[in-house]
Amino acid sequence: MINNYIKNICLISFALFAPIYLPAGGIQKNLNNLSCFNKAKEIVLDSNSYIYIVPDLYSKKLRQLKTGSTLLILRDWMTSNNDRWYRVQTSNNIFADNSNKALRGWIKV
Repeated sequence: MINNYIKNICLISFALFAPIYLPAGGIQKNLNNLSCFNKAKEIVLDSNSYIYIVPDLYSKKLRQLKTGSTLLILRDWMTSNNDRWYRVQTSNNIFADNSNKALRGWIKV
């Protein structure tokens, strides 16, 4: 009976304190060397534009963006015709009148 209490105490203390010393994900990373924080780019539109479902001018238009809209660039794409497209996300403004519209899409540059 006492052996069971000792085993349970050892098991509980190992379960509580061992994860503190283990690195998350199995490896230790230095946050100063990560460059993912600098990859985010924002652009401001200088003219009215549309965002599309896929990077093609003949695809469905998701929404019209007005001049001065701020966009966050998620990725870029170069088509076979050397057209550059950006996957963008619009700002999520809860006071906007089109809050039910799509927030992500493709825009041609």
